[in-house]
Amino acid sequence: MIVDVHTHCNTSAHHGRYEQDRARIYGDRPENPPEKYDEAMADVDVSIVVGLRATRLGVATPNEYIAGFVEQTTRPAIGYMALDLCDDDVMDQLEDGLARGLQGVKLYPILAGFDVREPKHDPFFREVARLGIPLLIHTGTSASKDAILELSHPLVYDGLARRHPDVRMVLAHMSHPWQRECVIVLRKHANVYADVSAMWLRTMEGYQAIVRAQEWDVVHKLMFGSDYPIWTPRQGIDGLRAMARKDWSPFPQIEPATIEDILHRDSLELLGLKAP
Repeated sequence: MIVDVHTHCNTSAHHGRYEQDRARIYGDRPENPPEKYDEAMADVDVSIVVGLRATRLGVATPNEYIAGFVEQTTRPAIGYMALDLCDDDVMDQLEDGLARGLQGVKLYPILAGFDVREPKHDPFFREVARLGIPLLIHTGTSASKDAILELSHPLVYDGLARRHPDVRMVLAHMSHPWQRECVIVLRKHANVYADVSAMWLRTMEGYQAIVRAQEWDVVHKLMFGSDYPIWTPRQGIDGLRAMARKDWSPFPQIEPATIEDILHRDSLELLGLKAP
C-alpha cells in the first residue's frame, strides 16, 4: 500500500498575502477540483488532504472546505484541518474540525508566526495528544518574504517533542535544507516522523538526506509525500526511484530497498489512522 501523507486541497483564494510570493516561485497554481485530484491520486492507495492557515497573512482554508473536498473525492482520502495556534478560538476550530470528520491537523508556524515550544500552546498539544490526533507540520524553508525561518528549524520540534512526547507529528519536507538536523530529531523521538516530499527535486540535498537516514538508521521514520498539486504522486515516486538507480560512486548508494520501504510504509498505522 502506498500512502501519500502530504497533499493539498487549498486554492489561490485561500492564500491571502502569501499568494504573491508563492506564485513568484511556483507560478500560477492550477485549479484543483476533486476530479483532478482523484486523477492524480490514481498512483497511491490513500492520501491525506490538508489546507493552510496563517491568520496574520490572511491565509485560511476553512474546515468546511476541506471536509467538503474529501467528501467529493472518489479516491480514499483523509482530511486534516489547518489551524493557527495564534487564533484565540483555535480549540473551537479543533472541535469543529473533528465534528466534520477531519482526523488530523496541519500547522504552518513559519507563516502563522507561532513558536510551538511556548507554554501558552501547551493546552492545544495536550489535547491532541489525549485525542491521538496526528500533526503534519511545515518545516524548512518557505517562498514567503514574511516567513519566520527560525520557527521552522527541526531543532524547534526537538523542543516540542521533549515537552509533549506523546504527540505524533510528521515534519514536512524533512525540514529542507536542514535535513541533517531533522534526521537526528527523528532518531531521538519515537513519535516524530518526516515526509520526503521534494527530496527528489534538489538532487544533492535529497541524496544526502536519504543516505544520512540510512546511516543513522531512521529510514523507518520516513513517509512518502508528494506535496500535490506542486508535484503529483507519480512525479514523487518516479523521482525517488530514479535516485536509487543513480550510481553515486565513490560515495554511498541510495539502496533501492530504502526507497521501496519509504513508498510502502504503513504510515496510517504509525499515525493512528484507519484507511477510509
